[in-house]
Amino acid sequence: MLKMWDKVLRDNVQNRGTLPNKFVTVASSHGQSCKTLGIQKSSISTTTTYYHIYGGKKEKIKATWVPKSKAEEATKLAIDAGFRHIDSAYVYKNEEEVGRAIRSKIADGVVKREDIFYTSKLWITFLRPDLVRPALEKSLKKLQLHYVDLYLIHLPIALKPGEEILPKDEHGKLMFDTVDLCATWEALEKCKDAGLAKSIGVSNFNHRQIEMILNKPGLKYKPVCNQVECHPYLNQSKLLDFCKSKDIVLVAYSALGSNQDKDWVDQSIPVLLDDPVLSALAKKHKRTPALIALRYQLQRGVVVLVKSYNEKRIKENMQVFEFQLTSEDMKVLDGLNQNARYNPVIFAADHPDYPYSEEY
Repeated sequence: MLKMWDKVLRDNVQNRGTLPNKFVTVASSHGQSCKTLGIQKSSISTTTTYYHIYGGKKEKIKATWVPKSKAEEATKLAIDAGFRHIDSAYVYKNEEEVGRAIRSKIADGVVKREDIFYTSKLWITFLRPDLVRPALEKSLKKLQLHYVDLYLIHLPIALKPGEEILPKDEHGKLMFDTVDLCATWEALEKCKDAGLAKSIGVSNFNHRQIEMILNKPGLKYKPVCNQVECHPYLNQSKLLDFCKSKDIVLVAYSALGSNQDKDWVDQSIPVLLDDPVLSALAKKHKRTPALIALRYQLQRGVVVLVKSYNEKRIKENMQVFEFQLTSEDMKVLDGLNQNARYNPVIFAADHPDYPYSEEY
């Protein structure tokens, strides 16, 4: 089953440069699974779950996000458990540890490189075209791998180049940069042609920014996906419809809301999982509010990234495939939308390419 999933993903993402229309959020009904590991710099160990379907073949893909200090050990354990998709990024600052774990398991004969599907992301201080390949090569050097399977532009907001994650001037003001995102995309296309990235995509782009890339003269590869914040309070219905119309997969992060990192998250937005409507539907279906929120996305055709902080909730999340919401339930959940964004990237709100100035 793992090899079957690999073939489906590689045939449709790497070779054609796009994900199939039926690539939506579901999981195996027969217990088999293709698992994925997402490694993020974090103070708390979390778990992410991806669900995909293609051509009627259902797959469950599970991931765990861990602190940098535990990244190597966690990656090894995950590979031993059958995880094959590893999702990380330059900004998480743990690719060296993750790469060491991957190479160790390859050396042990547990996996081959072609069994692993590794995703990384281009940070926003490297959006100038001449910096894209060096940034990817820097990640590859840390990983000590020859290529990544998927490379995403992390945000469409360019900051001054350099080693600082969020470069600031002497007054503490963020230092913006001016970059043509189409030129950045061309640099990603060259990375794909050079074999450094098997496929390419974007994250946190609005429809105008995606359209700009799609309409770029000489476009060679379109984005395979757009990863954005998406949950019942921000259901992204217009962006979802747009992406579907362009055969671009919408991937949801913060699918259960997020109120934890005060430096990044808008604390004025209510806690999603405390919503009385979710609670009522949870009672109706004898599930948790989290499962209702996840099932909502699943039935909309959104690929979901789910974080959970304890083993019990991780197991509960797997129950999302054991029930269905009615059409009336879906309408009620649609009504929760407030266009409320937990992660507004407010530090860059004045940037000319700030993605959330658009309606979607």
